[in-house]
Amino acid sequence: METYDKTNETLVETVNTYKIIENGIQTNEKSFTCDICGEEFCQELLFTKHCHTHTKEKPYSCDVCGKGFSRKDHINMHYKTHTNEKLFSCDVCGKLFSQRGNLNRHYQTHSNEKLFSCDVCCKSYSRKDELKVHYRIHADEKPYSCEICHKQFSQKSNLNVHFRIHTNEKPYSCTVCHKAFSQKSHLSVHFRIHTNEKPYSCDICHKYFSDKSHLNVHYKTHTNKKPFSCDVCDKKYSRKDELKVHYRIHTKEKPYSCDVCQKQFARKSLLDVHYVIHTNEKPYSCDVCHKKFSQRSNLNVHFRTHTKEKPFSCEICGKKYSHKVDLKKHNRNHTNEKCFACDICGQKFSQERLLQKHFHRHTKEKPYSCDVCHKKFSLPCRLNMHLQTHTKEKPYSCDVCGKAYSLKGNLKTHYRIHTDEKSFSCDVCHKYFSQKSHLITHTRSHLLEKPYSCDICHKDFSLKGNLNMHYRNHTNKKHYSCAVCGKEFSLRGNLKTHYRIHTDEKPFSCDICNKEFSQKINLNEHLRTHASEKPLSCDICHKDFSSKRYLQRHYRTHKKKKYFCDVCGKKYSHEFELKFHYRIHANSYSKSFVCV
Repeated sequence: METYDKTNETLVETVNTYKIIENGIQTNEKSFTCDICGEEFCQELLFTKHCHTHTKEKPYSCDVCGKGFSRKDHINMHYKTHTNEKLFSCDVCGKLFSQRGNLNRHYQTHSNEKLFSCDVCCKSYSRKDELKVHYRIHADEKPYSCEICHKQFSQKSNLNVHFRIHTNEKPYSCTVCHKAFSQKSHLSVHFRIHTNEKPYSCDICHKYFSDKSHLNVHYKTHTNKKPFSCDVCDKKYSRKDELKVHYRIHTKEKPYSCDVCQKQFARKSLLDVHYVIHTNEKPYSCDVCHKKFSQRSNLNVHFRTHTKEKPFSCEICGKKYSHKVDLKKHNRNHTNEKCFACDICGQKFSQERLLQKHFHRHTKEKPYSCDVCHKKFSLPCRLNMHLQTHTKEKPYSCDVCGKAYSLKGNLKTHYRIHTDEKSFSCDVCHKYFSQKSHLITHTRSHLLEKPYSCDICHKDFSLKGNLNMHYRNHTNKKHYSCAVCGKEFSLRGNLKTHYRIHTDEKPFSCDICNKEFSQKINLNEHLRTHASEKPLSCDICHKDFSSKRYLQRHYRTHKKKKYFCDVCGKKYSHEFELKFHYRIHANSYSKSFVCV
């Protein structure tokens, strides 16, 4: 504080000593010298203005937003951000500017004259001050630091922009949708959403972009240059900011948190996407089907369902995808890369989403609840899937047969019936399947893997659902009984399925041959006859079957034949086979069944 007072006294003395000429009158002599930095001035007015840069004094404040300024001309320039007044226009392209200095700088973009070049990297600039700022990159000089978080910057303008993160100041707002921005450049880029303007184009593939930074990122897809690599896992990136975000996987850093629910995120874009859950705002709508979206990127991705566009293709196998994220996931099938590891059990995953899904098994946490029935879920995607059981909404329809689905994944699986696509193959026997779940079930026939064990009788099961059903054999609790025949069931779903015997209801039908079924499991088994898919195989003779019951029936052929005909003595494994055989004899005497 004492140093500041001394500096202030020196400035006052300097101003008083050098009051030789009237304010604003210019001479060729530089009569005013600053005692702090040694800079000389020929006008007292300019000298006084300069003094304020040392004292940090800001005597002029904005009536609209309260921001302070050291000079009156600065506040006058600032006022134009509120009035959006642009008095200066370019004679070449007609672009308008609020300040003459900005217009002069803009003129240099037309002349393309760059007289000042860097001695280190030979990069050229049209202005000396631009070169001076550029030199700081090589010197790693950052003279401006934030008073709150102490982050340092090479340019004062960058510090001013950064400071708005702390003040949450957003002085620039869109005249169309009223969205506010902290930087004017961000508003300009945003405005192109409404005008659909894309002024930047790629010289190689002629693709257009609304933002120059997006074009620069795109260029790297052609060069495939990735100069930034991770010290931990050696993964390479084309941009430094991508590497910075990637590091957070290893450090577990999540610097962005939601003000509403305090959930934390590693990237600001993920936080912005998350915010929409609370606001439920969907400003972007599809011109074809009028479906609404919270993000423009989601609308663009959705639009490909209408155009059938698949711009992303695998360099190894040539498979095409409509979404970049799907191509990324697919590429991991070739690289077998699993960079996401569980802190508790060490299991590795190829996707962060799969790791989060797995993590809930340890925590048993279910933070997402349904507003209608209050059922809780561990993941937001599961809650969204569940909500559709209340709304009965089926937004995804097949363009071949018109069948509608509530989930995109179900439509994708269904579509394979028409395309006969089988993208999942067994590593042991190289058999192909249309669904990953069928491949997992099939793989267990090779491994004889039964990871789920009963605590009471220690019987092993390959599927958790089968273990849960088996548990009820021990409890023997049957709470649900049929009102027609009185048969009892331990599960309400089983009673519901049984009741269709009395009503002859068959709600599940085949899209290909229109055959109807009372149970979905029977329809799934039937669909395999069209796809010629047999995911279950006998571990004795390796014969393949499309359903579990056919496999179980087949197993009896390897066991003792306990049903025999009392007329001719022929033996059978199944009672229904013996009944069928009796028709051959067709005698009038009654036939008894003897079990050996």
